[in-house]
Amino acid sequence: MPAAADWITLAEAAEILAAANIRFRPETIGSWARTGRLSSIKLGGRRFVRRGEVKALVSAPRRVRAQDLQPGLFEDLSS
Repeated sequence: MPAAADWITLAEAAEILAAANIRFRPETIGSWARTGRLSSIKLGGRRFVRRGEVKALVSAPRRVRAQDLQPGLFEDLSS
């Protein structure tokens, strides 16, 4: 079970994203939580999301080696 410090408010989530120069309103993040795009809990009428999931949104994308891609993925489709 995650520690209480792992759950943050929607405003705190928006601040984490804003620090990475990604601007979303807390209401948008709440919508993501309600639709299941982010894990969330609701306590006392307030919604909380997982800090790690929000930080993962600003993580650098994972690099993939070209030889690991599906064969023919970038072949010319016009031929």
